[in-house]
Amino acid sequence: MITVTIERSKQGRIRRFSVTGHAMYDDPGKDIVCAGVSAVTVGAVNAVEKLTGLVPKAEMREGWLTAEAPYSENRTLDGQAQLLLEGMIAALESIADEYAKYVKIKQIFS
Repeated sequence: MITVTIERSKQGRIRRFSVTGHAMYDDPGKDIVCAGVSAVTVGAVNAVEKLTGLVPKAEMREGWLTAEAPYSENRTLDGQAQLLLEGMIAALESIADEYAKYVKIKQIFS
């Protein structure tokens, strides 16, 4: 199972997210659930950097991705980065709704 963990501040700002595990929906290379989650999460990290110029601190290995949401004093850029990450969560929730046996999303507020 893939577990996506979203860490938020008490005010709801996304601080970081992590993705661990494998869906095991199909054989490696044919697993559309893993491919979808990977495309959405890696795409979000790339989109934040390309569209805002803010660089998320990210690490990736097979079956594992973690990224820290960048912060900017520029409220417009910070808001744009947060919006892109919220879009990522919306896309992941769509995948989890369709493939609930394979993807779990949990959110932590601290």
